[in-house]
Amino acid sequence: MTDQRQIIDQTERRSAHNYNPLPLVLEKGEGIWVWDTDGNKYLDCLSAYSAVNQGHCHPKIIEAMIKQARKITLTSRAFHNDQMGIFLEKLCQMAKMDKALPMNTGAEAVETAIKAVRKWGYEIKGVEDNKAEIIVVRDNFHGRTMATVSMSSEPDYRKNFGPFMPGFKLIDYNDLTALAQAITPNTVALIMEPIQGEAGIIIPDEGYLTEARKICKQNEVLFVLDEIQTGLGRTGRLFCFQHEENATPDVLIVGKALSGGVYPVSAILASDKIMDVFTPGIHGSTFGGNPLGAAIGLAALQVIEDENLAERSQILGDYLMRKLQTIRTNKIIEIRGRGLFVGIELDKSLGGARSYCEALMKKGILCKETHEHVIRLAPPLVIENEHIDLIVDKIAEVLKD
Repeated sequence: MTDQRQIIDQTERRSAHNYNPLPLVLEKGEGIWVWDTDGNKYLDCLSAYSAVNQGHCHPKIIEAMIKQARKITLTSRAFHNDQMGIFLEKLCQMAKMDKALPMNTGAEAVETAIKAVRKWGYEIKGVEDNKAEIIVVRDNFHGRTMATVSMSSEPDYRKNFGPFMPGFKLIDYNDLTALAQAITPNTVALIMEPIQGEAGIIIPDEGYLTEARKICKQNEVLFVLDEIQTGLGRTGRLFCFQHEENATPDVLIVGKALSGGVYPVSAILASDKIMDVFTPGIHGSTFGGNPLGAAIGLAALQVIEDENLAERSQILGDYLMRKLQTIRTNKIIEIRGRGLFVGIELDKSLGGARSYCEALMKKGILCKETHEHVIRLAPPLVIENEHIDLIVDKIAEVLKD
């Protein structure tokens, strides 16, 4: 029995079985590479679901973490700290937003956005108490909390977790007519991902975000984008909505790469008018905005800016798509992508993408299936052309075999 097998057995014995990871144990990461406990080296094409856009253990982010950890890690929001302000200043400047509210996980940020738009609806728009409606789209993924599960259309995410939170109205993604018809005087917001990641890298029609924002504005409905996975350079822009001219959201939700994968940091951003619905005592988090997380977040943002990671994602993503299109096989139904956020949809008759991801693992390429039949490729944005060549060669080998 290998050390890896012992570790996996121990983990499976003591852990709830809420994940089905690939059968390997990682112990080290640097840049685009990770190593298992046997010393085998792998090219990471998942980036911890886009949390590691800057690459594993980026030295500038690690340095910031160590420096701050030696000073003070947590004050709670009962006191000010000297890191949160400069972190939020940088984040707001990059996103061109007035204010930010820091939290920890992406799901917490989505919950914060839900509270913000509901409170805005009652206090600013004038919706009758407890009548607020939020429009969401089918096949979304916003997290695993009760509110985000209540927003979901995925049966597996909802089974035996009811009763669910009311106030959400599901419509089809990429359907402007459905959006317009779903709006009522009680509608306070539309919340959606600009590209649906967990659904299989589903990209809407060109101009969809702009038109959705226009419909929302015409009806005094807040346009809210969840860019936890698509933001911070992943799709070839700093934020995915920037692929369109006039798609700036009223509320922007960010997380994952906001800390470079080093520590849980998330936030929502909005205008002064929206954010001013929050007053002392009505919402918060012991760890939200803590000095350690803020110092790490500031360093993570600085790396994205200094290393031009959004531009790299655009250039290298175009290269990846061109290379993938050269693979000749009837096993691929469609290749979808924007920047370094790519989905390879396989023919359903093949029985799912899991076995192909396992085969790629054996060839030194780590990726994960999504929506059962799609291989998701989302490597760290510090990847180079030669590494993309290696990825595509291995994918071609696996599909041929």
